[in-house]
Amino acid sequence: MSQTYEIKVAEAINTLQELIGAKALKVTLAFSHQSEDAINISLAQKAGIEFDLFTLETHKLFDESLAYEKEIETFFGVAIKRFSASDEQIKALEAKVGEFGIFDNIDLRKECCHVRKLIPLAQALKGYDGWISGIRIAQSITRSDTKLVEFDGKFELLKFNPLTHFSDEDVERYMHENAIPQNALYAKGFKSIGCKPCTRAIKEGEDIRAGRWWWENPEHKECGLHLHKEK
Repeated sequence: MSQTYEIKVAEAINTLQELIGAKALKVTLAFSHQSEDAINISLAQKAGIEFDLFTLETHKLFDESLAYEKEIETFFGVAIKRFSASDEQIKALEAKVGEFGIFDNIDLRKECCHVRKLIPLAQALKGYDGWISGIRIAQSITRSDTKLVEFDGKFELLKFNPLTHFSDEDVERYMHENAIPQNALYAKGFKSIGCKPCTRAIKEGEDIRAGRWWWENPEHKECGLHLHKEK
């Protein structure tokens, strides 16, 4: 029997309270300019836990996403800390990959993600017991084994996924019921939001992740932040 919306929300809040708040873990919450991240901020505040907030400055973000970041800070009364690779690392990457390398070679695309996302993520997670992400099982086949709580072997800390069991409809309902502002890109046909070169609006009936790395096979559509690695 599938869970009801109310049970999923309660499950998410209880997970944060019992596994973070009760144990006084030091955690940080990832903000990637999407509705899921805004919901996680709301849930964490409702759970009454202490948490920090971070985002990854890839230098390829949409103007709408940058504006949304400020809107969310104001709405929730929070501060989002930005992390980025060094100027030298970015320049070396751009010299190697060029303007179109990510479309021609999957290894170059993954290297771009590594420099722009993985390197700053490692910085953002230093000193924490765990981090909170907005990934959901319903998002793609690469996330079908997502659990509420996991051990992130890549960064050697706990990873909390409160929205694991949320459907697309659950996300829309929570945003509406709590009057949380949305990234303006959603109204323009975007369903999953990332960097400008790798993200596009989708057509009616397409999978919500169809606009991410659309030139690649579905099993490759990850940047490396959420791939599982055994300890």
